[in-house]
Amino acid sequence: MRAISICIVLALTIIACNTKKESPKKTNTTQSTILEKIADAHGFQNWKHDSQINFTFNVDRDSMHFERSWSWKPQENIVKSMTTQDTLVYQRKAMDSVAIKANAGFINDRYWLLSPFNLIWDQANFEYTHTEEAIAPISQKTCQKLTIVYGNEGGYTPGDAYDFYFGNDYLIKEWVFRKGNQDEASMTTTWENYAEENGIKFAVDHKKDGEPFNLYFSNVSVQPKE
Repeated sequence: MRAISICIVLALTIIACNTKKESPKKTNTTQSTILEKIADAHGFQNWKHDSQINFTFNVDRDSMHFERSWSWKPQENIVKSMTTQDTLVYQRKAMDSVAIKANAGFINDRYWLLSPFNLIWDQANFEYTHTEEAIAPISQKTCQKLTIVYGNEGGYTPGDAYDFYFGNDYLIKEWVFRKGNQDEASMTTTWENYAEENGIKFAVDHKKDGEPFNLYFSNVSVQPKE
C-alpha cells in the first residue's frame, strides 16, 4: 500500500478547532445536559479511570493508504507519535517546533476518535444548538442533531462548525464538518462499526456516501489506572 503525505491527509480530514480545555467544566446545567448525554453514551464517565490510550489513525482513499499511530497519557499529557518515517515523544505543555507540527496531527486524529468527549472538554469554547428532529444527510433517517460552532479565537481552525446526528441512544451516527461555519458541508461521513475498550465506545469506520473513502481506527487499546 502506498503512503500519502501528512499534508494531503490533513487536507482530507478535520482538525479540531480548539483544544485548550481538557477538563470537564459546566457553564449551564440545562444547556450542558445534551452534551453530557452524548459524552456519557460514549463512555466519558469511564475516562477518569484510564491512564493511556493507543490508536492508529488510517485513511484509505482510492488506491492510497495513510496511517500514523499514537500513544497518549492524558494525566501527564505526554504523546508518542509513530509514523513510518519517525517516532517522537513530547509533553504537550512544552512543545518545540517539531512537536507543534506533530501535535496538529494528534489533535486531528484524537478529535475523530474522541470528539464526543470534546463536547465536555471544549464546551467553554463553542456555542451550540440542539434539534430534536432532523434528517441525517447520508442515511436520510430522522435523528437528533447537535450543532456546535467554535469561537473565532485560538485553536488550529477557529470558527469551524460541526453537526452531529445521533439517535435516542445518543451515539453519533453521522456528522458534518463545515469550515468557517459556512452553510455547505466541507465533509460528511458516517460513524459506524462501534467498538468498546475498557468502557470507552468509539466508531471504527467513517465513510463518505458513494465515494471510495474510509477513515478508520485500528490497534485501539485503553489502559486502566493501576
